[in-house]
Amino acid sequence: MLSNLKTMLEIPAENTDRDQKLQLIIDSVKSRLKVLLGANEIPKELEYIVLEVSIVRFNRIGSEGMSINNVEGETQHFNTNDFLPYSAEIQAYLEGKQSTAQKGGFKFV
Repeated sequence: MLSNLKTMLEIPAENTDRDQKLQLIIDSVKSRLKVLLGANEIPKELEYIVLEVSIVRFNRIGSEGMSINNVEGETQHFNTNDFLPYSAEIQAYLEGKQSTAQKGGFKFV
């Protein structure tokens, strides 16, 4: 995951100056996503969310807590919930997981 994040952020693989900070971001995003999923592990099909939210969090370093940043006519709006753009995917996964769990069972005749 770290190497993929560095690639997306255009940080050369040999540059390890930010690795500790990047890994902390990844770990934090993973922990939050596990809570949202109610899971101990992140399913493979949702790992892209960790990468994409990690990019958002990295790019927001120094602007934590802000919802709007206006500099010389350029305005940036920040989501208060970094997972909001992925809520439909998370919900679809949870619903799919729930319907799979409900399919099992016993029938007595």
